[in-house]
Amino acid sequence: MNLIVGWLYPDLMSTYGDRGNIVVLKKRCEWRGIDVKICSITFDTSEQDIQQCDIVIGGGAQDRQQKLVIEDLRRRKGGILKELFNENKVGLFVCGSPQLLGHYYMTGDGEKLQGLGIFDMVTKHFGKDKPRCIGNLVAEISDRFKVSHLPFRPTIVGFENHGGRTYLGNGVSSFARVIKGFGNNGEDGTEGAMYKHCIATYAHGPFLSKNPHIADWLIYTALSIKYKKTVHLDPLPDDLEWKAHEYACSL
Repeated sequence: MNLIVGWLYPDLMSTYGDRGNIVVLKKRCEWRGIDVKICSITFDTSEQDIQQCDIVIGGGAQDRQQKLVIEDLRRRKGGILKELFNENKVGLFVCGSPQLLGHYYMTGDGEKLQGLGIFDMVTKHFGKDKPRCIGNLVAEISDRFKVSHLPFRPTIVGFENHGGRTYLGNGVSSFARVIKGFGNNGEDGTEGAMYKHCIATYAHGPFLSKNPHIADWLIYTALSIKYKKTVHLDPLPDDLEWKAHEYACSL
């Protein structure tokens, strides 16, 4: 078996160590004998190359980089990405990248950047007078992310640092419910968003290293969709990963 992982704009959107999610996915596949190809999605990448991706990963960036990225996405790649996710392809977008998937992102300077509209949500940055959402994040997830033959925790952990506040519409569900931290906006208890098999979360950095159950859900789901059958993943010795997860829950 093999997977192709698309990595959105690695030179512009890996500001906070988000490349760690690529490393985790690649190694967890290789340890199980699954071949992985990483496809860097840049300004020059064709629609045909993106169409081959089984998983699409997006990382964080500052406002200037996000403006460059969203202009290219809207002109050249937004259509094919929307098509992929409508076809149930798997995605993970962390930190600032989910803001590009909504209807719009209003920057701290009041500029409105039109998004791709894949997620029914909007993000607003209320300027420097509004404190940023910073700190450790713990949130509860549903059994949807449980792979029956692999270890599972009903929580996700991470670190958030965002000025924007995201508000979900009726056409999208949250990824998780906040236990500790701010989540989407610090008001309604939602964290991230979920569209079919595409996850968005404000947890940035190497999110998957502390959440091996989500990494395995991404791999399992992508393989099951690609090969049109239920696959089996061998368990991995994740003692250190779970200790990191449990320590983050205790903070």
